[in-house]
Amino acid sequence: MSRALAVFHGRFGRATVYQLNRPFNVHAHREGHLIFHVGGTPAQIDVSEQRLLLKDDTVVAVNPWEPHNFLPTDMDHGAIFFVLYVNAEWFAPQPATAQGLRFGRTFFPRTEVLDRLIRRTAALVCGAPSLRSLDCELRQLIDSCYEESWQAAQDARAAAAVTDFRVRKSIKLMSESPGAEIELDAIAREAGLSRPHFYRLFRTQTGVTPHLYMNTLIMEQALDALVATETPIADIGFDLGFSSQSGFTRFFAANVGMAPTDYRRAAKVLRP
Repeated sequence: MSRALAVFHGRFGRATVYQLNRPFNVHAHREGHLIFHVGGTPAQIDVSEQRLLLKDDTVVAVNPWEPHNFLPTDMDHGAIFFVLYVNAEWFAPQPATAQGLRFGRTFFPRTEVLDRLIRRTAALVCGAPSLRSLDCELRQLIDSCYEESWQAAQDARAAAAVTDFRVRKSIKLMSESPGAEIELDAIAREAGLSRPHFYRLFRTQTGVTPHLYMNTLIMEQALDALVATETPIADIGFDLGFSSQSGFTRFFAANVGMAPTDYRRAAKVLRP
């Protein structure tokens, strides 16, 4: 069973160490995403339909809203991964946009310098870090990965902004009350689009489907409720539109790799 060995939430985003042995659904994050293999059997990761083998000499960098999933190769024992979810506003406050956190390459070598930073920071996360010490270590590691990702990068295009007012309206409607019960067909009608046109235009503008976008918003709400409140897990699921705790648990595990009880048990919030 996949489990969280350490989870810290802070201004930087999330810093986690997971032991993973189950596949995920295709999902995305508002944050930038860095994945490091630190123990056990290498695993495969699909990023925007590109399959990558993550080992202890490589780094996978996923841009905000870029679809990806995880495919373990050892279903019995799994492997240990150090995973960062980087808040774009913390990384590049001026301007505070996800474009400031766009990596140059998805897959790049783990240099000796990077390897030392990765292992030192992972060990810190597994200890009992202060916000100041973790913030400093993460800044150095993330900056180094960002710079390395742009070394000899061929694609220097910036991420496109959402320009169509109908897609912006649909995003606003989704964000106002994200939940599993929301009908995307109703969102399409509110935005003045037919279902096929809505799905096609939304994906063109954002890079993800409306369904995946909504799942991301639901996951953000779920994570916030798990770490910032003591609300029972069944109630969190009901508040997010799930008809049963088991349905919410299946959804959460498919997107995070473990049950919400396991995540809450490991998660800690670091505050200034």
